[in-house]
Amino acid sequence: MSQSLLTTLCYIEQNGRYLMMHRIKKQKDGNRDKWIGIGGHFETGESPEECLLREVREETGLILTRYRFRGLVTFSSGDWQEYMCLYTADEFEGDLTPERMRECSEGELVWVDKEAIGELNIWEGDRIFLRLLAEERPFFSLKLRYDGDRLVEAALDGRAIRLA
Repeated sequence: MSQSLLTTLCYIEQNGRYLMMHRIKKQKDGNRDKWIGIGGHFETGESPEECLLREVREETGLILTRYRFRGLVTFSSGDWQEYMCLYTADEFEGDLTPERMRECSEGELVWVDKEAIGELNIWEGDRIFLRLLAEERPFFSLKLRYDGDRLVEAALDGRAIRLA
């Protein structure tokens, strides 16, 4: 029987840029060499917001003071499944010094212009939910099914999305 993972992911925004993590530090990492937002796995007893705030603090040292729950993303591949609570944030306390940006054990933190994110090595499904965020889409449910690294199925609010 497969187990479902619960995670959070946050795109922290400042001056038209998102704080992105380039996952280059861990050898055994399902996101190795990809660019993603900030987040991680729930700990026992945590709510989505508690997980979000803890993960952002651990990975960046920042304390979020304004954030929004934007959508639920369901990932599946074979017998693996993950439910990801997707957030954006635009107010926080703390500073991201160059030292702190290099110290993160998960990867390298970089502020990236929103318009340039599509040029980065990101998951194909991430392109879909980043577009939905940019469109200010109201809360959404997005299902993304992968075969290995290849996106083979996507559905938005229960309706199939045609893949390019």
